Amino acid sequence: METLDYREIVKNLIYKYANEQPAEDLENTEIVFDTERDIYLLLYAGWRDEERVYGSPIHISIKDGKIWIQRDFTEEGIANQLVELGVPKTDIVLGFRSPYVRQFTGFASV
Repeated sequence: METLDYREIVKNLIYKYANEQPAEDLENTEIVFDTERDIYLLLYAGWRDEERVYGSPIHISIKDGKIWIQRDFTEEGIANQLVELGVPKTDIVLGFRSPYVRQFTGFASV
């Protein structure tokens, strides 16, 4: 059975969301990959007129062979997209949920 490359899957998801930004927002869009520590972010940093734009709608880590979703402000849900890409639910941790609540999510409860 073919093993999935979680790093590539996560990178591709973040690239997908970064490229879906309106053209005027692209200059404020940053992709941050720390492949040494397996931390992956989509980050917005900049200005829109006189308003500061800063935030991270997607933050994912890979720890002990599992994909930890630390932050997910996507409409579809990163976890659901990972499952569609063939990642088993047992390898996805909803890190933004408390450890107690994770046992009820249908995903890994590590």
